Amino acid sequence: MKRILPLISLVFITACTSNAPPERRAHQLPDLTPLPSMRAFSTAPNLPSTRPNSQIAQDFLDLSFEMESGRQIERFTRFEGPITLHTVGRVSGVFQNDLRALLSRLQNEAGITITQVSAETDASINIELIPRTQLQSLVPQAACFVVPRVTSWNQYRRARNSSTTDWTTLTQRETVAIFIPNDVSPQEMRDCLHEELAQALGPLNDLYRLPDSVFNDDNFHTVLTGFDMLMLRATYDSELSNGMTRSEVAARISNILARLNPNGVVNTVDTRADTPRAWKTEIEAALSPGTGALRRVNAARRAIDIARAQNWNNTRLAFSLFAYARIIAPTDSNAALAALIEAREIYNTEPATDTQSAHVLNHLALYALSAGDDTLAIQLSDAAIPIARRHQQAALLATLLLIKSEALQQMGQNASARAIQLDSLAWARYGFGTEAEINARLGAISSLRLEPIPAGG
Repeated sequence: MKRILPLISLVFITACTSNAPPERRAHQLPDLTPLPSMRAFSTAPNLPSTRPNSQIAQDFLDLSFEMESGRQIERFTRFEGPITLHTVGRVSGVFQNDLRALLSRLQNEAGITITQVSAETDASINIELIPRTQLQSLVPQAACFVVPRVTSWNQYRRARNSSTTDWTTLTQRETVAIFIPNDVSPQEMRDCLHEELAQALGPLNDLYRLPDSVFNDDNFHTVLTGFDMLMLRATYDSELSNGMTRSEVAARISNILARLNPNGVVNTVDTRADTPRAWKTEIEAALSPGTGALRRVNAARRAIDIARAQNWNNTRLAFSLFAYARIIAPTDSNAALAALIEAREIYNTEPATDTQSAHVLNHLALYALSAGDDTLAIQLSDAAIPIARRHQQAALLATLLLIKSEALQQMGQNASARAIQLDSLAWARYGFGTEAEINARLGAISSLRLEPIPAGG
């Protein structure tokens, strides 16, 4: 199940805006009608796994034999034989293109062939697109989710409180249903498609320790990475079969990875500690929109304390700091900025966390723009823009381009600013979807740099 985590948040923008001197006011927004045509990514990302197989083997076992809730899975399961897929509901051309690209990647990178069939034909994997309000009427915190042994939303409604939809009771995967909202941005639909289809096929767990995977509730990665494809390729390796126990899979996984990922064969020992339940509880409370503001702040602080007590200097400490910065930005921008800087220092320690670093750079660029340092805002944006492109994160890319455009405009480079703004808006149509949301983002960023009130104004 994928939970909503708005990494590109207007909270930060509002917090920066609140620091502007009161004697200044926002300039008028440019005419954005009509918006430029939507842009979308056409080539698959090339993001191979770079970590040693000793780590990856442990990750495979923990992803495959445990649920996100902590419940143990006794038996290994996967699909056997031909896998088919169909879609039901309002399917846009953009979504179909994203689905086609993903199925191609699964074939080429994970060795899994999935045949798309018509909506009227029975399928192994049933993707149903429904309104978000309908989806969240039963699972309020979910952006999208996947369940076994049902083929439709109506079946799920009837079976959701029974053992039918319990993954831990499976001995083999035969039928699953994926539910995705049809009234969100194209990027959010694509992100749901990647994560839920991957879980339909393979690992059911999420691990906060993973720096390079969609199987992580921090939701920094939104399209399947090289690590994720390796997990799926290993899942369908001929040495494994349905019904195996954890110990039986553990006896084989090292040899499988050595064959599939020879670059990962290095003499290292996996010394990463498990993530304690206490840290997960605090980070989930900090990120929950339904939790009170003070409780969220305190939870984020406790998550940082737990991370430091564990002597973590990795993604879990950095994510704790990032979450804390997002929460306190409206009330204490200096502390938020300090937390962001520390998070970036941690994320910069390894190449696998470049997308996390890009999200931090995005917020640091907003601060630079708010402070009037246009040159720094451009430098920070330029450092993050290629990363956002490489990881196919249109919402992040659009925001970074908007920041750069605003900085260039303030420097008097209006022609360059307008060209970059139009490029940003084309990506924003994919990343944010509606014109109202796009205008809100543009207006918020424009208001970071305020013009002096003319004499007598």
